[in-house]
Amino acid sequence: MTELRQLSLNAFIYPSGHHEAAWRHPQSRPDRIYDVSYYQEIGRTAEAAKLDAVFFADGPALRTNVEHNAGSGLEPITLLTAIATATTHLGLIGTASTTYYEPYNLARLFSTLDHISGGRAGWNIVTTGTDLAAANFGLDKHPEHAERYARAREFVDAVVALWDSWEDDAILLDKQAGIYADPDKIHQIDFVGEYLKVRGPFNAPRTPQGHPVLVQAGASNDGRAFAGRYAEATFTAHQRLEDAQAFYADIKAQAKGFGRDPGQIKILPGISPFIADTEAEAKKLEREFNELTVPDYGLKQLEAIAGKSLRHLPLDEAVPLELFSDAGDVTDNGRSRLQVVAGIVQRERPTVRGLLHRLAGARGHRVFAGTPEQVADTIEEWFRNGAADGFNVMPPYYPGGLEVFAQTVVPILQERGIFRTEYTGTTLRDHFGLTRPESRYARRPALAG
Repeated sequence: MTELRQLSLNAFIYPSGHHEAAWRHPQSRPDRIYDVSYYQEIGRTAEAAKLDAVFFADGPALRTNVEHNAGSGLEPITLLTAIATATTHLGLIGTASTTYYEPYNLARLFSTLDHISGGRAGWNIVTTGTDLAAANFGLDKHPEHAERYARAREFVDAVVALWDSWEDDAILLDKQAGIYADPDKIHQIDFVGEYLKVRGPFNAPRTPQGHPVLVQAGASNDGRAFAGRYAEATFTAHQRLEDAQAFYADIKAQAKGFGRDPGQIKILPGISPFIADTEAEAKKLEREFNELTVPDYGLKQLEAIAGKSLRHLPLDEAVPLELFSDAGDVTDNGRSRLQVVAGIVQRERPTVRGLLHRLAGARGHRVFAGTPEQVADTIEEWFRNGAADGFNVMPPYYPGGLEVFAQTVVPILQERGIFRTEYTGTTLRDHFGLTRPESRYARRPALAG
């Protein structure tokens, strides 16, 4: 009997919650966002629900809007290592920038996390989208978009080559002969590109997964091509089923165009659910959060997406359509989040305040308010109709928002047979249904004559 296709579900950890006003709500715990035990507890909640992984976003700069929101600046790889010690199966995905790291040190960080966790690490590859970081690294300005992606391609090629530089059977452990490892199975990579030069070899053997899972989150033209070439999972933001379907089909086609199996890349949109016993109660909960927002904070967020000042717009008048007339569409755009916002403006004609509330929930990801059954229905609809292989679950508040999802929505998905009731493997690749990559240096037996 053919095994049913299974959802992938990650818990996207945003310290006090994904709603921008979550830190002000009594159900959140902003007082604990620098407490490691807080994150370990979240990890245990995710693992008890049999989720695939937890995921941390990150950026190497202090946001200018810290006045009105609580955001932890804890470094994600170190934090994920702490979660690894408190869990046994949960995947651990962290963000790191190809613009502000060097390949060798980043390869070591994620390799170490994968070894420590027994094969549960994933690297969310970003180029960093803000110029706030440049001055922190001695640069006069942030590199241009095309240059960042050109460096990113070299960066990933170099990192994966380093991880591959030890063949799987390089360690011999021959105590009698006094030979620990076979040097003929450890290789210099001699990588030379336009931006990067790395000799190698790596200073540690391959990890339990072969190498950590490669994850990507950019949906621009360059980002989608990058995902098609490298990503084993991609995070994305969509408001409508048809947009998600178009993106899904495009990424799978791009992967195929690079000679890859489209089944070896998981498309995971974000969903931020407000959950209650009735739809009316869920919508009331969402309104409670929206009423706590600070317009100045939301305007700064929106201006960063739009690339222009919006302070002259009255809060309670409709957003002018022409503000987003050059956004492009989901399969042909250079500014993916701008396209999501433009779609909301064109379809819903909100006031400025209304748009700020629409974006407050999850920065352009899909916000859904309803009963556990309704949340499960929308997840299943996207999953079964070519829009998603799973979801990045983005609770509007932590820790309670994840607990409610785990206790009420996950059992429904399990009853429907589309989400696991037990882990069937121990690594993140096992959870995602991904194959273990072979080292590029592996010897293959000669074909019989």
